[in-house]
Amino acid sequence: MSLIAAASLASCATGPNAQTGTVIGALGGAAAGGIIGNQSGRGLEGAAIGAGLGALAGNAIGNSSDQRNYYYNSGYRPNGYYRSSYYAPPPRYYAPPPPYYGY
Repeated sequence: MSLIAAASLASCATGPNAQTGTVIGALGGAAAGGIIGNQSGRGLEGAAIGAGLGALAGNAIGNSSDQRNYYYNSGYRPNGYYRSSYYAPPPRYYAPPPPYYGY
């Protein structure tokens, strides 16, 4: 039941990194939950709970990565720097004045 709830909550973010994070998080959470649950004699329950929590965490991390990639590729910079297609003209260098010989 918790896996269904986790899948319904995690399905909101569908970017490529969010989907990959959901799968990796669910597998890692199931493994960790199974190991922890086995210590108390309830390995399957621990694996199910771990899979649900891992899927949520993996989806949140993957969605954050997707959003960061979207903003980066669209030209937005969190520190206030914006990518621009305008290039400043090169600085003008003036020739030095002719030498003065004092005649």
